[in-house]
Amino acid sequence: MSETATAAATKWALDPTHSEVQFKIKHLVISTVTGSFKSFQGTMQSPGDDNFENAQLEFSLDVDSIDTNQEQRDGHLKGEDFFDTAKYPTIKFVSTSFVKDGDAYKVTGNLTMKDVTKPVTLEAEYGGSAVDFYGNHKAGFEVTGKINRKDFGLTWGAVTEAGSIVLGDDVKLIANVQFAKQA
Repeated sequence: MSETATAAATKWALDPTHSEVQFKIKHLVISTVTGSFKSFQGTMQSPGDDNFENAQLEFSLDVDSIDTNQEQRDGHLKGEDFFDTAKYPTIKFVSTSFVKDGDAYKVTGNLTMKDVTKPVTLEAEYGGSAVDFYGNHKAGFEVTGKINRKDFGLTWGAVTEAGSIVLGDDVKLIANVQFAKQA
């Protein structure tokens, strides 16, 4: 972005009280387990208040805030078999392109998890913008995508005695995020 474009850009900060980050993964190939991350932050710069073409997005989350509604499973996920939060406490995403695609945007960027960085493309459905009761200009998106956990070093796996795979490889990502325009 040029210096002039940066000066004219609209700056946004993620509103965590009106946002959520979830994931879904197959368990035993017959059902889906849903989890979420409770602590995250993000910023965005866009060319205007309602124009997000070529926006720049940065997002990070605290992996230790994982919640699958089952304490023992959460502990396992935080451990060395999976995220190893003691060594790798953060997952980060930095966009490299934000392109209008029909009624949505294709957001491509670098996702870093467990010190492995890979390009991923996500879909961001723009929900619109509004001014809240306090005069804050907000913009909302539903971001979805899919990654293969093994691409990021999450390779733990097991097979039951009956031969069922305990955990699928594909992870669906769902984030409903609201950004607040900054002064």
